[in-house]
Amino acid sequence: MGQVNMSNKSILSKSETDWEQLDRLDLPEIKPEQFAKTLVRRGLSVDRRKTKVTFLRIDTEVLEWFKSQGSNYQTQINSLLRAHMEADL
Repeated sequence: MGQVNMSNKSILSKSETDWEQLDRLDLPEIKPEQFAKTLVRRGLSVDRRKTKVTFLRIDTEVLEWFKSQGSNYQTQINSLLRAHMEADL
């Protein structure tokens, strides 16, 4: 019988992650700014199907934080809201 080539093992096999052990780990909670940075996709073309919103109320400190991230803060806010929406689908 020939040798078994482990590189042919299906990547779709059942996860061997011990989720209960992972839950017991004392991992720090992810901060909102860390979450936002992981979701903002840079370098993608801008979708031109946008609606201008005039009466959206955002906490001042939230808006100031986004503005401090750079001139494309509106795109970052939109990306974060889109990611939240898609995660909820």
